[in-house]
Amino acid sequence: MIRSELVARVAAQNPHLYARDVEAVVDAILDRITDALVNGHRVELRGFGAFSTKQTKARDGRNPRSGAHVAVPARTTVNFTRGKLMRVRLNRPKVEPEEEAERLLRAS
Repeated sequence: MIRSELVARVAAQNPHLYARDVEAVVDAILDRITDALVNGHRVELRGFGAFSTKQTKARDGRNPRSGAHVAVPARTTVNFTRGKLMRVRLNRPKVEPEEEAERLLRAS
């Protein structure tokens, strides 16, 4: 899913909101996450996951085409660790719609 699809889905689920307002909210959330990471903070969204930064050291690499040695500089990367709820939802078995309907009827 790309950012515009996220905005469209949130706007569709909330017809009382204008799409431009939803886009402004999504942009604000992403900007706050980015600002926190730039400032070295960890961002945790319960049930979804946590974003943190990781420093990689400078190293000597190799150009795969020519085999020449290349200096790779140190850099900061973003690390994402999925939350427990996401892990459970991703790893549960897929259920056919008919089976899900039967399960829900039995539960009632």
